[in-house]
Amino acid sequence: MSGPLVVARSVNVVFGSGGGMVHAVKDASLSVSAGEAIGIVGESGSGKSTFARVLAGLQRPTSGEVLFSNESIYTKGKAYRGDKRREVQMVFQDPYGSLNPRITALSAVSEAVKLYNPGSRNDAQEQSLALLARMGVSEKDSRKKPRQLSGGQRQRVSVARALSANPSVLLADEPTSAIDQSAQAQLLNLFRGLLGDGLSIVLVSHDLGVIRYLTSRVYVLKSGVFVEEGPTGEVFDNPQHEYTHTLINSIPGRHVADRT
Repeated sequence: MSGPLVVARSVNVVFGSGGGMVHAVKDASLSVSAGEAIGIVGESGSGKSTFARVLAGLQRPTSGEVLFSNESIYTKGKAYRGDKRREVQMVFQDPYGSLNPRITALSAVSEAVKLYNPGSRNDAQEQSLALLARMGVSEKDSRKKPRQLSGGQRQRVSVARALSANPSVLLADEPTSAIDQSAQAQLLNLFRGLLGDGLSIVLVSHDLGVIRYLTSRVYVLKSGVFVEEGPTGEVFDNPQHEYTHTLINSIPGRHVADRT
């Protein structure tokens, strides 16, 4: 494994002003290397989705910095410009909300293929069908609109669209929370296959079972602060912070970790 692809240093995110200020993320730092899966776990409202948006360049930090390949993700005030644009892609919690309800799954992926590969417009549909097939979406289902697909299918379409950019890093924000257990297992196995291809994954979840199944390192976030981090197995088997103990003992879905 090579050096870090994405590095966050002392990131703070503050919303509001004066007496109404909310510190969503406090002095948070992490790194993710090529081909590595890391997890960010915490309860709802812990700041994990805000931090993921910072890594994706969708939320500018109040202070601190995010680097990609040792360079700031910001150029002239905008994130991931030029060649960096395709490198970090995000899959959101709600696949239905992230897809255009008026177009088919195939059209949604084809649009992304054309955006990131302008020289491939003539065979965008062929590339899109191949991506969707790899994600387990048949050609028949690819011609359906989002409302005609299951939650698991919609999430796999969202992943296919993100992969159309051929990114180096995939940020997945609660990708399993809106789908059933069978679809969860299918999606996590797809992610494992992508890791085998060298993709880096940052998995954001409240479900420690999902985190343990997929990731090699985990960061535990409480009220915007990373209270514990380390190799996933070590953190699970010997948690050092009381909050981590509480999460391990109380959050459902731990059975996912036992899947093979």
